Amino acid sequence: MIYHALSQEEAEKHDVQQLGAQRAEAFVKAFLKRSVPHMRQQLCEDQLQRKAVVLEYFTRRKQREKKKRSKGLSARQRRSLRLFDIKPEQQRYNLFLPLHELWKQYIRDLCNGLRPDTQPQMIQAKLLKADLHGALISVTKSKCPSYVGLTGILLQETKHVFKIITREDQLK
Repeated sequence: MIYHALSQEEAEKHDVQQLGAQRAEAFVKAFLKRSVPHMRQQLCEDQLQRKAVVLEYFTRRKQREKKKRSKGLSARQRRSLRLFDIKPEQQRYNLFLPLHELWKQYIRDLCNGLRPDTQPQMIQAKLLKADLHGALISVTKSKCPSYVGLTGILLQETKHVFKIITREDQLK
């Protein structure tokens, strides 16, 4: 119990009217229920039976453990797993024609947003930012002379390398 009955002397000294034990217990339960609203009734009674309650302190809720997110693969791991390599059986020009059709639709939509009176610098900026995956491109300059004149659909674009599939189903 968190209270005890006052003696007769203390009650008279402080001019307090004494209540019966049952009324006093009912008062304490009602008071705790109002002052500590987040506690369930059973929990409140358990705390009254076992220990004292500090009214200005609320028990903290248990924090759920945060799930650890799996980290992505590093560049070295991606290269070792060959995630971006196109398998030889999938290196066929006909498989990538639908990608080229999608690219043509993308460029049409991009150019329809441009007006004829638009400045050439704006047009160049938009075309420079355009995605080229699926574009039909031709090589005009290269360090390797055998690549000059090569025409095909652009499949992959990295920092310094374009991967192109030719009509002869060769990936260059």
